[in-house]
Amino acid sequence: MVKAIKVMLIPNNVQKTKMFQYAGASRFAYNWALAREIENYEKGGKFLSDAELRKEFTKFRHSDEYAWLLNISNNVTKQAIKDACTAYKNFFQRFAEIPKIQVKKEINAEVLSGQR
Repeated sequence: MVKAIKVMLIPNNVQKTKMFQYAGASRFAYNWALAREIENYEKGGKFLSDAELRKEFTKFRHSDEYAWLLNISNNVTKQAIKDACTAYKNFFQRFAEIPKIQVKKEINAEVLSGQR
């Protein structure tokens, strides 16, 4: 028999500060990656891979304005960019299904109005 033990971890102030910094950097990287994907899409470009975006973000991190990102682990921003790319791909894969849903709604509206 396997027994479970509940443990409550209470972070100290330094750990809380670090968690909030990581969360902020992650949110920043995620939003930046989505903005780059949307900008590229509007210009007619194809999908940017997460590897391309991570290379671009690494150069971006070393600028003076965003030097605060250097204090954050690279793995945090890397995972955020991967998640943003996955979400962006999933949006477009499901986007193809939207016309099918609209067609069903139009058919249902015709059936309800007796025009069929």
